[in-house]
Amino acid sequence: MAEFRVVIPARYASSRFPGKPLALLAGRPMIEHVYRSAAASGAAGVIVATDDGRIAVAARGFGATVAMTQAGHASGTDRIAEVAVAQGWPADAIVVNVQGDAPLTPPASVSQVAALLAAHPAAAMATLCVPVTSAADYASPHVVKVVMDQAGRALYFSRAPIPGTGHGSAGTPRAWRHLGIYAYRVGELLRLSRAEPCYLEQVEKLEQLRALWLGMEIRVAVAREGHGPDVDTPADVAAVEAWMAG
Repeated sequence: MAEFRVVIPARYASSRFPGKPLALLAGRPMIEHVYRSAAASGAAGVIVATDDGRIAVAARGFGATVAMTQAGHASGTDRIAEVAVAQGWPADAIVVNVQGDAPLTPPASVSQVAALLAAHPAAAMATLCVPVTSAADYASPHVVKVVMDQAGRALYFSRAPIPGTGHGSAGTPRAWRHLGIYAYRVGELLRLSRAEPCYLEQVEKLEQLRALWLGMEIRVAVAREGHGPDVDTPADVAAVEAWMAG
């Protein structure tokens, strides 16, 4: 298994859920659940990257390494890029972005996405997906879909239902839900962060489209383990706790 590191971007400000990383799930801050999952993945190191002192204090309280980053970052990718530069990681190093609002990310998925990137030297990034299991999810703009070629290279990501149906076809086609976990080669991460947002990214509100726009290869694999719900709003907390309770 190639060596990899994990950075967990965590910001306090959120239009729908301020202070989300510190929301309690089963008596622990959400960011602690994310950290412990990442730490169990076999990563060479795990860093919580934040711009907020409250998150930093909480993270250090449960033993995490913390990197204080600038407040003006537009995305978690930019925050991770700042950490990569500060740490002096080489261009071919692999770093995994584990979202700070995804407390049910299995450790196996963290190691899987890192291994996927390591296995494809031409790829800039790797990510995971799971099958779309309902017509509602297929139609929902809140469920990001991905289509791949036969080798597992991403062709497109969209909030629209893709692949679309047409010319008389009916029902929900086989479709894949994109999971918001990424592995990057550090050199390509920095290139991505320094590039201007592209038209497709701005329309879809999906930053990974910038990578495709730039011609980067993104490898996609089906997650070997199930992923529970993420936390987007306060109402999601109960659903996550129910999942944890089994």
